[in-house]
Amino acid sequence: VKRYIRKGIPNEHRALIWMIVSGAQTNMEQNPGYYHRLLEGEKNDKLVEAIKTDMNRTFPDNVKFRKTADPCLQHTLYNVLVAYGHHNKAVGYCQGMNFIAGYLILITKNEEESFWLLDALIGRILPDYYSPAMLGLKTDQEVLGELVKMKVPAVAELMERHGVMWTLVVSRWFICLFIDILPVETVLRIWDCLFYEGSKIIFRVALTLIKQHQAFILEATNFPDICDKFKEITKGTFVTECHTFMQKIFTDPGSLSMATINKLRETCREKLLSQG
Repeated sequence: VKRYIRKGIPNEHRALIWMIVSGAQTNMEQNPGYYHRLLEGEKNDKLVEAIKTDMNRTFPDNVKFRKTADPCLQHTLYNVLVAYGHHNKAVGYCQGMNFIAGYLILITKNEEESFWLLDALIGRILPDYYSPAMLGLKTDQEVLGELVKMKVPAVAELMERHGVMWTLVVSRWFICLFIDILPVETVLRIWDCLFYEGSKIIFRVALTLIKQHQAFILEATNFPDICDKFKEITKGTFVTECHTFMQKIFTDPGSLSMATINKLRETCREKLLSQG
């Protein structure tokens, strides 16, 4: 299965495979009617307002998300986000979730499936990325920093020398799961693996981008320069040729076990908590 998924799921099977490998299908079948009950239940006004505010900012260039579209995916997106905010009260809603839910809707073309896939991502695959304190997200950015120290030490040293925090250059990679950062086809291929293999895929992609462009990044001589380089490394033929790119993410970073990541997560989380 892993090999099949790494080679890229054909578009017409994508929704189904994502549903199965992420556990979303099982959850949906075990909770019939749950999604619709969430939509019919009482709403938190503050949550609804926050979601409404972001509606027009979600894929403004995609005609399907315009108010004039028929069917209007904006309405579907609103439903999925409102339902999720009431399902996972600890998270509610935060920016970034709108893009992820929007992508899920474009692929599944199904409101309820998008809800359960969002739940798989936010509830299980990316623990604590979107909670108000975003501790999981902050932790994983620090983990990436530690991995870069191990695998691309010259870049880590450059970052340290110029006082550039990882969160400044990679937070959108993590929050948006590469949406609007890498080409669509490449993002979908990354997500194929993300649903099946979990969050370590994000580290593989990030490390590959950094390792592949090490010489380019090391040309930077100051703080703004480093930030610009990190914007540049997500463009160009290396990322548009998704087949080669996907092969690279499994070879370039070398071995990367979940055990290593979890150990680093523990250390980084403790460090962040002690800093308050």
